[in-house]
Amino acid sequence: MISNQILQNTIEGLKAITRIDLCVMDIDGKTLASTFTEPDNCENAVLAFVESAADSQVIQGYQFFKIFDEHQLEYVLLANGGSDEVYMVGKIAAFQIQNLLVAYKERFDKDNFIKNLLLDNLLLVDIYNRAKKLHIDTDVRRVIFLIETPKEKDISSLEHVRTLLGAKTKDFITAVDEKNIIVVKELGAQEGYPEMEKTAKEMLEVLKEENDDDLHIAYGTIVSDIKEVSKSYKEAKLALDVGKIFFDEKDIIAYNQLGIGRLIYQLPIPLCKMFIREIFEGKSPDEFDEETLTTINKFFENSLNVSETSRQLYIHRNTLVYRLDKLQKSTGLDLRVFEDAITFKIALMVVKYMKYMETLEY
Repeated sequence: MISNQILQNTIEGLKAITRIDLCVMDIDGKTLASTFTEPDNCENAVLAFVESAADSQVIQGYQFFKIFDEHQLEYVLLANGGSDEVYMVGKIAAFQIQNLLVAYKERFDKDNFIKNLLLDNLLLVDIYNRAKKLHIDTDVRRVIFLIETPKEKDISSLEHVRTLLGAKTKDFITAVDEKNIIVVKELGAQEGYPEMEKTAKEMLEVLKEENDDDLHIAYGTIVSDIKEVSKSYKEAKLALDVGKIFFDEKDIIAYNQLGIGRLIYQLPIPLCKMFIREIFEGKSPDEFDEETLTTINKFFENSLNVSETSRQLYIHRNTLVYRLDKLQKSTGLDLRVFEDAITFKIALMVVKYMKYMETLEY
């Protein structure tokens, strides 16, 4: 069904060109859109016209037209005047709205198909049959972008994304829940992950103009067959979740850049707790004071380089060595040794993951 706002914009545009007033009503005589005040007793006239066999008729100085949706009467259009010119304008307006019905119905059907495709609600044979019927290519390269907005049912953001990608009619923009916008983007033969990153940045830039709150964009891997679109969607969802835990400083996260975070995210919580007890004997690495945690993180950032870390922390090299020795005594791990450093880094990530999962339980 076309929204009343779309109908209003359509007839206002036609009036601006033709200077003929138009009114669209439902089959019960209720006004949906109008460029003028409808005549008295119009409801009775509409009901009588609906019951008649005529597709158009002059009533009370107005041209009446029926508009069908697949042989089902959907609207009644009034054109103000009884002249041949008004009749011609009314026929054009009715034809325009008829085409809008077809276009919006096709868009709805495609949107419904894409949603079911993403959610794995279709049999394999149905995927190809419905794609063919809807004129959707099945063997082109596609990727899923998942945009998480701070507001529920964020229609504004969805329309902004549609505007950004509007010229590319083979892309689909939809939503399957309250806060996530999904873009099913078709890629050219030469487009790859650098182009995807660029597209994500463009979308983020457009959306941030309207939203002051946090926005996150994730995308999956490139797939070459329509049946694999749900795979890219699942990857984008995973990337969004993993990104919140381990890459919270990033607004854009790609599935193929998750690294070890992808592995940790799939670990069962009991196994994580066992690992922390085994390494730290009941302690937790997030119990260290702020100074120690800052030292550890900066040491990792500088690839275990003592000189560069001490320089960036504005402390003497010996002070840093003292802190690392102190940490070794309390944990049994020497961060200057690669194997111990890897163990400690993984432990920090595991604790971060456990804390995140705890927040989801409340």
